[in-house]
Amino acid sequence: MAGVAKVAIAVVLIAMVANVRYTTESAVTCELVVSRLTPCASYLIKGGPVPKSCCTGVQSLYKDADTTTDRQTACRCLEQAATLVPGINVDNAVNLPAKCDVSIPYKISPVFNCSTVQ
Repeated sequence: MAGVAKVAIAVVLIAMVANVRYTTESAVTCELVVSRLTPCASYLIKGGPVPKSCCTGVQSLYKDADTTTDRQTACRCLEQAATLVPGINVDNAVNLPAKCDVSIPYKISPVFNCSTVQ
């Protein structure tokens, strides 16, 4: 059953990337966000301990998003993922950056206005 869940999550993440409707000149893309955060899927849905590979991805993404455009793009991708990936526990998503020792300038939420991210 765990294999089926992983496949389902992967399909949803791929669908999310395929449905991005905006373009950007950002170095950060939704594909990058998805690849960095895929190891976080089990934590985002079930909670529990955060996998080291998840925190590595979160920290790497944080370093990559070093301009306003990059941060806004990452925010939009996270926002979209929060609405498209079924079963995400919003509290787990909100707490993820802090659990990985990262401070981001926005709250992970499906209702956050990413255009306000600096």
